[in-house]
Amino acid sequence: MAEPPYPDKRAARRAFERAAAGYDRHAVLQQEVGTRLLAHLDPMRLDPARVIDLGCGTGRFVSGLRARYPKAETIGIDFAPAMLREARARGSWWRRTFSRRGPALACADAEALPLATGCAQLAFSNLLLQWCRPEVVFAEAGRVLATGGLFLFSTYGPDTLKELRTAFAAADDEAHVHSFVDMHDLGDSLVHAGFADPVMEMETITVEYASVDSLARDLKGGGGHNALAARDRGLCGRERWRRMVERYERDRRGGALPATFEVIYGHAWKAAPRKTADGRQVIDFVPRAAP
Repeated sequence: MAEPPYPDKRAARRAFERAAAGYDRHAVLQQEVGTRLLAHLDPMRLDPARVIDLGCGTGRFVSGLRARYPKAETIGIDFAPAMLREARARGSWWRRTFSRRGPALACADAEALPLATGCAQLAFSNLLLQWCRPEVVFAEAGRVLATGGLFLFSTYGPDTLKELRTAFAAADDEAHVHSFVDMHDLGDSLVHAGFADPVMEMETITVEYASVDSLARDLKGGGGHNALAARDRGLCGRERWRRMVERYERDRRGGALPATFEVIYGHAWKAAPRKTADGRQVIDFVPRAAP
């Protein structure tokens, strides 16, 4: 499997810093996917003492997790300070409404969590993985989760923004749209990171736009800038943009332009370690039943 080009973290952080104040107005899809991801917890039998929201953004689902697990300590983590300021304001509303201590918020990268090993029982992550190296996030989630802990996440799959990718390909040879990891490869990475029984699901959500400009505004407002390391650092010229829009317009159906999002939902349980810290194999001995 060829490794996809990963986003430049500094560029991604700058994009989310700029988008933070208006993020909730534009991130309608992110909110819908997160709501569906939360619903995946309905059949799960969990009573966590500590819950982590990786890539918490403006804190919308920190609040949702606190409502679902009111006895648990909830920690929201995001790499963009401006997003955490928005989450902190939401937390102030929560305290005023329910007279409870707000959630803990930390500015950190999901690939290097400032948390103790085995400290949590649930890690929740809505549409974060596409901004990271998934295998590193899985390893960190596996480290901070206690044995039997649950990692629940959503991310985008390879067909996401396929119309925009095709339209830009007609305009030039530069990389404008991120690549996304296939769900089967994500499942393999979960197992490699020490998780058991991974369950992967996929659905396609098509959002309709009146124009390419309105799609671009939502992507930009939701932090979705081109953050590829190999991106063209110059401005997209008018002629190049015109060619891209002209190609995208061929996809117009019923007066609207489609934007496809392949959404992947996954969960897996932290398995008991098979090796000790010094590399020795762990072997379970099951007592033989009496004759």
